[in-house]
This record gives sequence, structure tokens and C-alpha cells, in this order.
Amino acid sequence: MQKVPMTAGGYADLQTELKQLKTIDRHAVIKAIAEAREHGDLSENAEYHAARDKQSFIEGRILELEDKISRAEVIDFKRFDGERIQFGATVTIADEDTDEETTYQIVGEHEADVSAGRLSLTSPIARALIGKSVGDSVEVVTPRGQKDYEVVQVQFV
Repeated sequence: MQKVPMTAGGYADLQTELKQLKTIDRHAVIKAIAEAREHGDLSENAEYHAARDKQSFIEGRILELEDKISRAEVIDFKRFDGERIQFGATVTIADEDTDEETTYQIVGEHEADVSAGRLSLTSPIARALIGKSVGDSVEVVTPRGQKDYEVVQVQFV
């Protein structure tokens, strides 16, 4: 069984979502199915079919979350120290062509959200940054082509 690296915050988010699905959403959809059944003919009952689809989605998501939680390897990156980039690091990089700076935190796959500055550990940029230090140049091959960055800052916050 392959472990899934994640931050403590990401782990807490998964647990919160799982609790919501099991205690609130699951019961609400069961109630919606029961109400739709009372309307008669199920073969032409759109409310019933929509509720069943939602139930299927919820049950699938519960299984997915339980799997991720059971394989979670919560990494306390706050105890990390040093100059080398690794999981959990908050990294500021500068585009060597435009000098535009961008800051990312390297997190687990399910936590990734580029618009919020969180890069998946498996993304091309994160893979290129792992093991680098302040001042290092990094070549990243992206779908848009090759980009060159310089590591400006590394923090474990």
C-alpha cells in the first residue's frame, strides 16, 4: 500500500469532509430518496434519479476519502530546517526572463491548488525544485515549454 504524503492541514481537511459526508450529506440524500419514492412511479421520477445519482457520488467520495486517510503519511514539515527544498517548503522563485517572483508551498496531490499557491509534489515545477537551495537555477519543462527559474527563498512555515 503506497503512502500518500500530506500536511497536517490537508489531513484535517480530509477528515472534515468525510465527517460532513457521513453525518450530514448521506442522511440528507437518504431523506430525499424517501420523499421522491412517495411521489409514485420511480421510472419517470426525475427527483428520485437525481437523488440516487447524488447518493452514488457521496458513497464514492466517502470510499475515496477513507482510502486516502488510511494511506496518509502526515509530514510535520515545521520541524524541517535548512536551505534544501523538500515537501512542505514554501518557496519563492523568480522567472529568469521576466524577474517575476512567485511563491508556492509544496504539498500532497489532493491539497494542490495553484491559485492558492499550493503545488502538488508531483507537478513538474515541484519535482524540479526538490533538493535545490537559494540561488540555484532550475529548468522546468512544462506543457508550454521550458522555463528557467531562480530559487529566491526557502521557508518551512
